[in-house]
Amino acid sequence: MTLMIPLLGAAFGIGLTVLVLGMRPPRANLRTLLRSLEAPAIPNSEASRAGRSWAVRLGSPGVPMAKALGWPPAAVRADLEVCGTDVEVHLAEKTACAVAGLIAPWLALGVYGVGVGRWPGSWMSLATSVIFAAVLFFVPDLAIRQRARDRQAQMRHTLALVLDLTVIALAGGAGVHQALQQATEAPRGWAASKLRHAWTLATTTRTSPWRHMAEVGRKTHVPELCEIASTLDLAGSEGAKIRVSLDAKARAMRKRRLADLEGEAQAATERMSLPLVGLFAAFLILIGYPALAHVLTM
Repeated sequence: MTLMIPLLGAAFGIGLTVLVLGMRPPRANLRTLLRSLEAPAIPNSEASRAGRSWAVRLGSPGVPMAKALGWPPAAVRADLEVCGTDVEVHLAEKTACAVAGLIAPWLALGVYGVGVGRWPGSWMSLATSVIFAAVLFFVPDLAIRQRARDRQAQMRHTLALVLDLTVIALAGGAGVHQALQQATEAPRGWAASKLRHAWTLATTTRTSPWRHMAEVGRKTHVPELCEIASTLDLAGSEGAKIRVSLDAKARAMRKRRLADLEGEAQAATERMSLPLVGLFAAFLILIGYPALAHVLTM
């Protein structure tokens, strides 16, 4: 019995840590982010095969029920479209997480009952299972939302780079089509591959590339790309001066990105104040408790 209680405490701590990391995963370092920018895009077929994990296979039977209940909502569908994730795969992951939340408390309380020799009560197990299942059901939504925000930020960063390269090529005497084609060939990563695919599709089908770029902007929910596609379409049809407009747009995107990074840094600094206050309070208690105890015992 004395050994079972520490084991249950350790299991509870590990489960709580896994839950916190699942809801808010640790931030990737700079080397990983740079490698992700240089990595080529994975085709949808390979990504779908790679996504067929044990959780997807376990939760596949619950996909029709989740669809009947109206999941996922429109906001989550938009995030799934940005990430290129299948709706059925996402629903299967949500179902698997809910099933894990239902089963885990019963297993933990069963181990506790076997070790202690006393069952804590079915109502406690049922309430804990419902709470865990409800919390874990929304964990994949939070993960896909964060992934979609990261992809949108990567698309905006790549778009600003492409605009800078396009302005340089236009200053060198190249045409709009040639300058944009050269600019999209330089970057690497998921966002750049999307832009190159749109350009290749337009070249193959002999259609306007601006329409395909606007389609990429709508699918990734990046309105800046749609605005730039409209501006380039106007330049291609009316011969407008486009270099100044693209330069101004690139400057505006860089300033917005810097403002977002500065805001994130300030938010991280404010979050650090709470642990510092806690450490300071613990230090005061450590120093003041012996004196207070000595005064009270006199």
